[in-house]
Amino acid sequence: MKSNWKWLQVSTAALCCAAAAYSQNLTGRWTGQASQYDNGLEFVLAVNQAADGTLSGYIQGGRFNDTINGGKVDGNKVTLEAERPGRGGAPQKITYNAVLEGGKLKLTMPAFGGRGAPGRGPAGGPPPPPRPAQVFELSRVSAEKPEPLPPRPALVKLPMPGAVKSNGLAKTPPMGWNSWNKFQGQVTDAMVREMADAIVRTGMRDAGYVYVNIDDTWESGHRDAQGNITTNNKFPDMKKLADYVHSKGLKLGIYSSPGPRTCAGYLGSYQHEEQDAKTFAKWGIDYLKYDWCSAAQVYENDQATMANAYAKMGQALLVSGRPIVYSLCQYGNLDVGEWGALVGGNLWRTTGDIRDAWDSMSHIGFDQQIGREKYANPGHWNDPDMLEIGNGHMTDTEYETHMSLWSILAAPLLAGNDIRDMKPSIAAILMNKEVIAVDQDKLGKQGTRVSKDGDLEVWAKPLADGGHAVGLFNRGAAAAKVTARWSDLGVSGSHQLRDLWKHQDLGTKSGDYSAEVPSHGVVLVKIAK
Repeated sequence: MKSNWKWLQVSTAALCCAAAAYSQNLTGRWTGQASQYDNGLEFVLAVNQAADGTLSGYIQGGRFNDTINGGKVDGNKVTLEAERPGRGGAPQKITYNAVLEGGKLKLTMPAFGGRGAPGRGPAGGPPPPPRPAQVFELSRVSAEKPEPLPPRPALVKLPMPGAVKSNGLAKTPPMGWNSWNKFQGQVTDAMVREMADAIVRTGMRDAGYVYVNIDDTWESGHRDAQGNITTNNKFPDMKKLADYVHSKGLKLGIYSSPGPRTCAGYLGSYQHEEQDAKTFAKWGIDYLKYDWCSAAQVYENDQATMANAYAKMGQALLVSGRPIVYSLCQYGNLDVGEWGALVGGNLWRTTGDIRDAWDSMSHIGFDQQIGREKYANPGHWNDPDMLEIGNGHMTDTEYETHMSLWSILAAPLLAGNDIRDMKPSIAAILMNKEVIAVDQDKLGKQGTRVSKDGDLEVWAKPLADGGHAVGLFNRGAAAAKVTARWSDLGVSGSHQLRDLWKHQDLGTKSGDYSAEVPSHGVVLVKIAK
């Protein structure tokens, strides 16, 4: 009986200790690494747990500040109810769940939409599936009651800027490779070196792909004592990386934002434009992609303000001491074609992010480029986004359509696949020199749609030698005959034709040309002068 009583006393004491541990007050500042790939992002939970259990505070990630306005602690399980500013001013309600284990708080970030989510612009076609939920492990670094976040300052409104002098670069659409479509946050120094090697080994450099562009997630979490932007642990020495890329006969590109944070939440160039431009030049950077992202949190959403924000970096690059191609990424908003060149831009995005899917690529390429041709000329290009060729979710036929349409559009050709492991069929699409010649034609004219019959479309681009590149496209679900009529092209008489995918001369044709085109396919021909 005594032993049973003693056992009961010990068990009760253990349960009390466990209950005390589980009901500990959460008040304080909890931090953890916000990226699974690098040390460039910090996740912060600042919470106050009142005597009655009420929770308040905030949650900070790289690209958001959420206000905690409720929740509960139930043993070692925690629920946090929060809000963040949503589009159109309506707050977005968010529920976080966490578990307290061994002094660590394991907090689950709710799943949100994919690449069409805020920050990357409206995606073409139906939205992608949600990203999976993420779990962050947080440690308490302070038990002090956190101060509330300061109120967000009023949005900055700026006048339309004066013209930034042209940098004289990108006389033909830039060609190269970009890390985002395939790798997103996984890009590293070692990967960029390997990709540069592969660009040379595969013959892509000789085909014209010379820019090796690092997209988002290279930045560290903080600037140095002098305010200079620095790299995270994935990129130990950007200058040495640039030297390596240059040694291969290639050029190095980088990424930033006119806002305080990039789309992935890393440091942007807000209020450090000239300083960052000089840093990029010192590193040996040759190309800058400048993505609007969190600029919407500090600037008014009007054309003059947006143009002025981009002009700041345009001017800063111009006086940086190094020629740097300037790529504007603001998803085609506020009639960017009207002012992209004015602010020093060499190219500007015309839509939200592309996806490796037929509906996205075709919607962006066929539907969203109409009427933009008037803005394109040598040194200044409309950018319908990077190539998805080789990323595996379209057929080779669809990828040929992708390459053909982008070339007729005089679009930048920035591959986004893993060049280190590229199928011969994909290499043949990306390095078809006759198709590339259409894109890189010195006349610098963007092609246009000249006829449309349901899912059947004909697009044409005038060329410097007096000929025309003509694409016969079939967006339908079954093979169909497509006809290009001379009257639609503005030509007459008899002309020599050449099939640019089959690399075959087709003889002399007059009046029109017809071809059987597979579903989602193209027949791309050159009509000689």
